[in-house]
Amino acid sequence: MSAVETPALAGASDTLELATFYVGDLLVGADIRQVEEINRQMDVTPLPHVPPFVLGVLNLRGNVVTVVDSRTILGVKSDIPARPSHNVIIRFERERIGLAVDRIADVVRTTTDAIDELPANFDSMDTRFLQGVHAMENELLLILNVQEALSLQ
Repeated sequence: MSAVETPALAGASDTLELATFYVGDLLVGADIRQVEEINRQMDVTPLPHVPPFVLGVLNLRGNVVTVVDSRTILGVKSDIPARPSHNVIIRFERERIGLAVDRIADVVRTTTDAIDELPANFDSMDTRFLQGVHAMENELLLILNVQEALSLQ
């Protein structure tokens, strides 16, 4: 196994803290430095003529936040009904984006050396949105490439 060298992980300190959450049955993590806050699902106002991954917008203490569907972005199909319970608010470029997720997990501390490349057979997902994988004791943690995932047009 080799460590992943990606722009977001390369040059970072050896310690990496990840805010983790579930998208369907998948455990996904985002660099905690990119996460501004986590909140319960709020009323989202749908918008017309938006891409399918945009659920709408919400009012977060007077700020308009675009909310995107993590399942759609990652191409996750699940037996669990799609009822996101939380938003992971991420500071992306000059705005806040809410990533609708199914449930919140923990903060995971690891090292960049413990992040492995994605297996070549991950062809059922669009892997450009993932930076690597971390083998935990009981499950795998997929590392979200926030830049790619939220740069969708």
